[in-house]
Amino acid sequence: MKSYHFFQPIAVRYGDLDPQGHVNNARFVTYLEQARVAYIRHLGLWDGRSYLEIGFIIAHLEIDYRAPILLGHPVQVGVRVSRLGEKSLTMDYRIQDPKTDRVYADATTVLVGFDYHAGRSLVIPETWREVMADFENIPRRAG
Repeated sequence: MKSYHFFQPIAVRYGDLDPQGHVNNARFVTYLEQARVAYIRHLGLWDGRSYLEIGFIIAHLEIDYRAPILLGHPVQVGVRVSRLGEKSLTMDYRIQDPKTDRVYADATTVLVGFDYHAGRSLVIPETWREVMADFENIPRRAG
């Protein structure tokens, strides 16, 4: 499996837990979102000011849960772009313990370039494509 070049630490909060004492499955999606936004900011593609300027909307999300996360467990999310299309891209995620590499979940999202003001899809900007492809060492277009 291709390695991850970016990791976002996650603080597990008491409010993330369900009555069974482990992180609620829905919170995993929040962890992915937090890591995705941090990744985009890390690459300098978004300044964090207006959420309408991110330029992506999620079209597909898939999660494979591997192990429960408990309060106090150290957690990080690895993020990578694995495919760049014309109007969409695929991001892979691994939620894991940074000390032991125990995998809590693997996930994939397909994001579509999106103009929130016009309410329509758009082509991924060439500058974004260039930055992501160079960082991940992948082709700039799916082929």
